[in-house]
Amino acid sequence: MATAFSLVSWNVEHFKGKPERLKQVVKFLKAQNPDILGLYEVEGKEVFRELSRTMPNYSFHITEGRQSQEILVGVKSGFTSFFSQRVAFKAGNSWLRPGALLTVTIDEADYSLLFLHLKSKSEPVGLGLRDDQLAKAQKLKKKLDKAQPGAKRANFMVLGDLNTMGMKYIKGKGISGNLELAKLDKDLARKSVAMRRLTKAADASWWNGPGSSYPPGNLDHVLASDHLAFKKFNRLGDDGKAEVDVRGWPALATNAQKVQWINRYSDHGLLYLEAQKV
Repeated sequence: MATAFSLVSWNVEHFKGKPERLKQVVKFLKAQNPDILGLYEVEGKEVFRELSRTMPNYSFHITEGRQSQEILVGVKSGFTSFFSQRVAFKAGNSWLRPGALLTVTIDEADYSLLFLHLKSKSEPVGLGLRDDQLAKAQKLKKKLDKAQPGAKRANFMVLGDLNTMGMKYIKGKGISGNLELAKLDKDLARKSVAMRRLTKAADASWWNGPGSSYPPGNLDHVLASDHLAFKKFNRLGDDGKAEVDVRGWPALATNAQKVQWINRYSDHGLLYLEAQKV
């Protein structure tokens, strides 16, 4: 099958305009050569300016609002695309991040890509807000399905830092990150939604180093319509295959190498995929 587009989804951890780090991150990003990219935790106008200056063959879009962190989306020249900001994903809280929706048309087929950075924290309010935000994504999928001709389904994807860290509560009553993901998988598998969570080359995509009180976390994900197909990558550490490659610290061998990468770039690994044409 022919490739429709390659895509990068990456939380760049408090991405501001510090010159040296900015150059390193942009260099690593350019080396991936994605057709489409989504960056999260963008906190400075300098980031937008630097990307526009050093990657002139891309068009860039960025969310706006009261929130301190933005989602930045880029698409290579030559692609027909439309960008919109979806405030519904603030879930009634003006300080939360909106969704960033990019619709790309390839060979007369539309691909709707929703970039999200969901509420963090393992308190009950965090879990509740994430559940509401993900329910809104599923509702959008149903709306897009209804707009398709005949029995066709929308070519829909959700990408981003979904912060699936579970919920801490009184002893024995908490919810693990794995249980939160199990509920998400069950919701996506409903016939009315018809989506799935893509397999990754490494489960853990977030880590703050050996001194952190938190273990490596499975926080960054790609959700996609059931009928969409993707290039396969080797899983890290076993003989399995995955639809999403995880690049950066998860692919390094030693803790020292991982910590060096985290300090230079981000505590999140970079997700890379290649979607096939429908």
